[in-house]
Amino acid sequence: MRYYFLLIFCFGISFSSTAQDILGQWKTIDDETGIEKSIVEIYKKDGKIYGKIIEIFDESKRDLPCKFCEGDDYNKPILGLDIIKEMEKVDEGIYKEGTITNPEDGNVYSCRLKLDDANPDHLQVRGYVAFFYKTQYWLRIG
Repeated sequence: MRYYFLLIFCFGISFSSTAQDILGQWKTIDDETGIEKSIVEIYKKDGKIYGKIIEIFDESKRDLPCKFCEGDDYNKPILGLDIIKEMEKVDEGIYKEGTITNPEDGNVYSCRLKLDDANPDHLQVRGYVAFFYKTQYWLRIG
C-alpha cells in the first residue's frame, strides 16, 4: 500500500511541475480589442526559449510578409516567424533577457514571460521600452 501512495505522490509532483511550464501553444488575444489573433508555439532550443506564430486566424493576414521587420526577419512570412527570441529563465517561472517582435509594425521590445499566479493557463507577456511596458495575457491551448 505504501508503494502505491508513493507512486501516486511522485506522479502528482511530476504532473504539477510540467503543467506549470510555459512551453506549448498559446492563443494570442489583442489587449485593446479582445480579438483572438494567432497561436504561438513556445519551444526550447539550445537552452533558450523561442516562440513562433503557427496559426493566424484572420485569413487576409495569413500570407503577409513581415515588411516592417529588420535584419533576417525582413520580408519573411509572418506565419512561421519567431517573434519571441532568446529568452532565459532568470527566476522560478520568469523568463527575460530576450525580445519579442510585433510583426504588425516591426517593433522589437525587451520581453518578460511569466505564468499568471492566479491562473497558470494564462501567460503574462510583457514588452518593455525603457521603463514603459505593455502586457498581454495569452491562453494555453496545448
